[in-house]
Formats: sequence, C-alpha cells, structure tokens
Amino acid sequence: MKIQKGFTLIELMIVVAIIAILAAIALPAYQNYVARAQATAGLADIRGGVTAFEEIINRGQLPGGAVAGVPTAGQIGLLTATARCTTVTIGTTGIEAASGQSIACTDLIGNPSVRNDDITLTRTATGAWTCTTNLEENFRPTGCAATPPPAS
Repeated sequence: MKIQKGFTLIELMIVVAIIAILAAIALPAYQNYVARAQATAGLADIRGGVTAFEEIINRGQLPGGAVAGVPTAGQIGLLTATARCTTVTIGTTGIEAASGQSIACTDLIGNPSVRNDDITLTRTATGAWTCTTNLEENFRPTGCAATPPPAS
C-alpha cells in the first residue's frame, strides 16, 4: 500500500483565499498608517523652527539687526521646502506682537489622503504654540486640531 504525500488542490485554494482576505484587510490599514506617518513627518519638518522663532522674538530683532517685520524661512532655523512640505510659510503680525506668529507646512506631499493639505503652528498670546491642520481627523498628528472655518 502506497501512502500519498502532499496537498490537495482544495487545500491549496483555501490557503490562497485566506492570504487574499488578509491582504484585503491589511492594505487599507497600511495606507492609513503611511498617511499618518507622512503628516507627522510634515509637522516635524516645521517643529524645529519654533525654537529659532522664539529666540528671534525674545531678542526682539531679526538676524542682521532688523527690528521688526516678517522673518524669512531661511532665518528661522533654515526652514525650506522638504521632502514632505512643498512650501514652508512664515507669518506674523509683527515680532513685537504677543501672538499671531505662525509657521506652516503647505501642500503636503505623499499619500493621496494627505496630499495638498496644510499643517500650521501658531503662537498664542501666552507663548504656547498650537497646531492646526485641514487633514481629516484620522490622519492628524497627535495634538493637532482641525483648522477653524473662516470667519464670515
């Protein structure tokens, strides 16, 4: 009597079906993970500018001796476009003002879920920096709130 070894066609088809089901579940979850990671990387790209911005505010002047105005991205910790941020934008109501300074990563690059969205760090009157973004809630970096709608 000869004993056969190996798998039947049905057994192989079941294994292939199980792998296909797992891939169908894992792929969207992975895409969401990548989108969140890219959004967080965009925030990290501009986060370093906060320290440089605070130094300029505390000194009351811009590099080169100017006393007011809007610092350029190059003056704020050499912030420039990165692999995640198409443009880094610096905004302020004036260095002497208690609040209103901002650093923004505009037009994120990467996963279609985060592409062309923005992340902005804005200084409050207390000197704290808050993060706002127009990303969907499930892609927002931790600590970032939704961008408030424009005032009408």
